[in-house]
Amino acid sequence: MKANQTQRIAIAVAPNGGRRTKADHPAIPLTAPELAETAASCLDAGAAMIHVHVRDRNGGHLLDAGAYREAIASIRSKVGDRLVIQITSEALGIYSPPEQIAVIKEVKPEAVSLALRELIPDATSEAEFANLLLWMRMENVFPQIILYDPAEAERLAEMQRRGIIPWTNVPVLFVLGRYTQEQTSVPEDLLPFLAPDRPSFAHWSVCAFGRHEAACVTAAALLGGHIRVGFENNLYLPGGETAGSNADLVAAVAQTLGSLGRDFQDGLGLRETLIELLF
Repeated sequence: MKANQTQRIAIAVAPNGGRRTKADHPAIPLTAPELAETAASCLDAGAAMIHVHVRDRNGGHLLDAGAYREAIASIRSKVGDRLVIQITSEALGIYSPPEQIAVIKEVKPEAVSLALRELIPDATSEAEFANLLLWMRMENVFPQIILYDPAEAERLAEMQRRGIIPWTNVPVLFVLGRYTQEQTSVPEDLLPFLAPDRPSFAHWSVCAFGRHEAACVTAAALLGGHIRVGFENNLYLPGGETAGSNADLVAAVAQTLGSLGRDFQDGLGLRETLIELLF
């Protein structure tokens, strides 16, 4: 795995996800105004990007263009262009690949995360996925391919060799573990993704579940990656106490990595990097 040890680290915040509710933590943002307030506080804490889920009236996971546009407008009203806004296309077992793709095209977001295993459940879905990526390239939508295990990294690299992926350096997110109750990732979970015989990605990020989130993403940053933290995957500060807010999680990793001499990208810098990398 190639790593640039002197690069500026981009911190993304995933403040809500599609599962947790106010019963899990009262500060989880579910509405557009709450997402906007969270975005502003996380920007101040050091975030360069916000990964956005929207919810229905009952707090359930939702893929809906109108809800996304409302959330994006509300966030922009608070932070302008100082954060990259990434929406999710996550299905959560509710939406089919065509439904996921339709919402992406209707919203035409600045950035979107794409779970390889969801959008290409089998070989028959490859053509539709390839067409989505070509559309994203034409519309200047930043992709991030979500990879849950090293086998998926191999699959993505093989698709690149066959020309299905229209970027040489597509950004990826390594997920250390899967969502289960009390899932706890550890830094060693990153090692299989970084093995010398694994595919190399120029722009990679890491997210992790549970109370060792900060340790996992710190290890990733020190090895040349970017990082994602937030209530979607974790509610705890590095010391084990419950975080008061998403901004607390961002500030904790920023402080740790800053004390180790690492520098950070802001949203404008991350946007410039992604434009140069992709377009």
